[in-house]
Amino acid sequence: MAQGLVSFALGTDTAGSGRVPAALNNIVGLKPTLGALSSSGVVPACRTLDTVSVFALTVPDAYDVLRAAAVFDPDDAYARRVPVPGFGRLPPAFTVGVPDPATRTFFGDKAQEASFDTTLNAIEALGGRIVEIDFRPFFAAARMLYEGPWVAERYTVVEDLIRETPEALHPVTRRIIGAGVGYTATDAFRGQYRLQALKREAGRAAEGVDLLCVPSVPTFYTVADLAADPIGPNARLGTYTNFVNLLDLCGIAVPTTARRDGRPGSVTLLATAGRDARVAALAAALHDRSGATLGATGWPLPPGGQARPAMDPGEIAIAVVGAHMSGLPLNGELTERGGRFLTVGRTAAGYRLYRLTGRPPLRPGLVRDGGDAAIELEVWGMPASRLGDFLMRVPQPLTIGTVSLADGSQVKGFLCEPAGLDGAEDITCHGGWRRYLEAQHGVAKPE
Repeated sequence: MAQGLVSFALGTDTAGSGRVPAALNNIVGLKPTLGALSSSGVVPACRTLDTVSVFALTVPDAYDVLRAAAVFDPDDAYARRVPVPGFGRLPPAFTVGVPDPATRTFFGDKAQEASFDTTLNAIEALGGRIVEIDFRPFFAAARMLYEGPWVAERYTVVEDLIRETPEALHPVTRRIIGAGVGYTATDAFRGQYRLQALKREAGRAAEGVDLLCVPSVPTFYTVADLAADPIGPNARLGTYTNFVNLLDLCGIAVPTTARRDGRPGSVTLLATAGRDARVAALAAALHDRSGATLGATGWPLPPGGQARPAMDPGEIAIAVVGAHMSGLPLNGELTERGGRFLTVGRTAAGYRLYRLTGRPPLRPGLVRDGGDAAIELEVWGMPASRLGDFLMRVPQPLTIGTVSLADGSQVKGFLCEPAGLDGAEDITCHGGWRRYLEAQHGVAKPE
C-alpha cells in the first residue's frame, strides 16, 4: 500500500492493526464504526470487537471505499445499519479532546511529543478548540483487552488448534492466547460490568467535545527491539488504540507533518459510533496542510481533499443563523441527530437579524424584510428521519421556513415570527450572529 501499487487495501482492526501499521508507513488507516462493514468470511480474533479496516494513501480514497462497502449484511450477526454520509469541509468552529498532560505518554520519545504538539497547533489553526481531558478511563478500558476476559474470546478462535497442534502457533502468540483458558463465565460478566462503567466514565470525560485526537503511536520500535522483547513494545504501541473498539468508537489514523528525525507523523481522530464523516473531515483537512508525501512514494498529496460536500439522498439542508452554528451552545442538537456541516454562506439580500428578548437571553431572529442586507449563516445536512425530532425543540417565536441564499438556492432554515420582534434589538449591521457575539463578548466559540 505505502508503495502506491494499489489504490486501497483491506485489513482488520481489533486492537489497532488498521491504525498502527498506517502510522508507521505514512498512510491513512480508517477503522470504521463496528458493524458498518461486513465481517462475513473474516477469520476472527475477537468476534465482538473485530472490524474490517481500510488502508489508503488519502482520506477521500479510504472514505470512498467505506461508503461503497458499508452495506448491511444480514448474514453477519454483528452487522449494524450505519449511515455513512459524505464529508467535506470542516465547520468554522469545533472542539477536540486530547489527553491531558498527566495522562499523555510518549515513553520518553521527545520527537513524537513535539510532533503531536505540532498537530494540535494545526488543529487550532483550522478552527478547533483543544480541550484537555483525563484519559484514565480510556486506558483502563484498553488494559481489559489483554488483561481481562476478552483474551478468552480470542481463545475460542484457536481452541482446537492449541489443543491438537500447539506448535503451529508462535510461542508468544500461544502464551498470550493460551491464558484465556483460565477465565470463567463469572469473569466474563464482571468484565462486561466493568467495561460498561468505564464507558460511562469515558463519556463524562469527553462530554462536550466533538471528537478526540490522540497520537496513533506513542513512539517507534525497531525489529531488534521486538526480537529482544516481543510483548512489551507491542503493548506500548497499542497505548492509544486498544480502547477504541471496546468503547465503540470510530477513527482514522492520518499522516501529519513528518517528525524532526524524518519519521512519519500521525495522529488518530476518534468519535462515537456512526460519526465516521466527522473524523474524516478533520483528517482530510490535517492531511491537506501537513506537507506529507503519499506513503513511501515521494508523491505530493493531490489537492482538493476537502471538496464541498453534496447533499446525500434522504438528507435535508437546514440554514442556521444562531446558537446552532458550529462551536455554539446548541450545535449538539444538530450533530447528535446525525447533522453534518455543509458550508458557510449568506442569505440573499432582503433579510434582517435581531437579538430577541426573553429566555434564553442570547438568541437571534431572522426576518425577511425586502431590504438590501444579507446575513451570514451555516448550512447543515440533517437526515430526514431525524428532522421531526429536531423540530420539536424549536420554540416560539422561532420557526422553520424557507430561506433564500445568496447563490440563488433555497433551503429550510430558522426564521422568526413578527410577533417575536417586540423589544428586539436590530443587529443587522454586524452581518451575522457570530460577529455580533464577537463584538459584544470578544468570543464566539464555546465558553
